[in-house]
Amino acid sequence: MEIKDTDKKKNNSARDNKWYAVYTKPRAEKQVFSRLEESGIETYLPLQKTLRQWSDRRKMVEKPLLSSYVFVKTKPLFFPVVYRTAGVVRIITFEGKPVAIPQYQIDNLRLLVDSNADVEVTPGNFEKGDMVEVTTGALKGLIGELIKIGSRKKVVIRLDKLDQNIILTIPAAFLKKIRRPE
Repeated sequence: MEIKDTDKKKNNSARDNKWYAVYTKPRAEKQVFSRLEESGIETYLPLQKTLRQWSDRRKMVEKPLLSSYVFVKTKPLFFPVVYRTAGVVRIITFEGKPVAIPQYQIDNLRLLVDSNADVEVTPGNFEKGDMVEVTTGALKGLIGELIKIGSRKKVVIRLDKLDQNIILTIPAAFLKKIRRPE
């Protein structure tokens, strides 16, 4: 179902349009983005350029900054069009109601993406005292207590049995929280 031309004008000119986060199927962000734009819905997909390594070559590619998320600016009247778009799983809700995202947060995402800053998005929050395990890289399997997260991705991990701290420069994305070993 597409939005009719007269509806597009109403949707695009309405002052009550708000941004909403749409959760997509895995790796379907770009297709969902294109389909929603074709339907006349204002859409934003923050992309980040990254260097991908294959066994035979390296290449700069654009990948979504936030996996499985696309943002739409519309009003609830047009949610059925969003829901019917192939690849869309759901609109993000809180207590059963769609959550509007403030314009300044979308503007902040645009600034981050346009700045070419080294941006890293990690799932969950790490806090002082968390037990963590390195999941990627040469230190894969290293387990310790997170003492602090400093600037420039420096992480301090304490190795309990040695009573020593190790200061690592490691992306937080390479860590996962684990239960404290007994």
